[in-house]
Amino acid sequence: MSQRLLFSDSAAAADALTYSSRTAPLGDGAVRLRATGGVMAMTSAPLAPRGLLDPTPTVLGMRVLAVDPELECDLVVEASTLVRADDDPAAVVLPDSSVSAGWAGVAPPRAGWQQVGAFDAALLAERAQHGVTAVAGAMPENPGEDVVRQVRASIWGAPDAALDELPLGAAFAAYALGFLSGDESARVLTAASWTRITLERGHVLVRRPAASGLTAVRATGRSSA
Repeated sequence: MSQRLLFSDSAAAADALTYSSRTAPLGDGAVRLRATGGVMAMTSAPLAPRGLLDPTPTVLGMRVLAVDPELECDLVVEASTLVRADDDPAAVVLPDSSVSAGWAGVAPPRAGWQQVGAFDAALLAERAQHGVTAVAGAMPENPGEDVVRQVRASIWGAPDAALDELPLGAAFAAYALGFLSGDESARVLTAASWTRITLERGHVLVRRPAASGLTAVRATGRSSA
């Protein structure tokens, strides 16, 4: 019998499947399932660097749901493989195998967040639509997978002045994952190298890639007279 996730009720299970269906076409299509103490964090990466020299920022989406208090797990699966159990509307069946995802090994901090501002949900929706139009306009005819990835990374990864220099992909993640709903103010918080946009339906977390390159050479030893 396949392993399964037991949620608090059928509504929470349906919510998990909605999130996974929105995640499936984004980024690498993977979702991290981390549950402990009756709470599950479902995390995905609509935007993430590929390789050490890729300047693309890490943009994660996170949805938090109530689960069986006895459920303990931490794994990454293809989002499209999660399905509702036939015999229990509050259960979701896991695939037979997990997958690996580089972004899943870089977890945002759990504490130490401080609010630094706020965005209207309408602004996030507008900037997301702006990016969608920009991506469509920049795409050549019959692009290959590499070209598609480069175009999307260049637009979604670019700092956006309207978002206080956060990458435009932060707005895209909130929009594509279904976090934007009506008239709402999204809180903006920071901790270490991370920025978090918190909405009623979920969180968007952004981490800039670490600076690369060699540092300046520092003279050592005794100086000559």
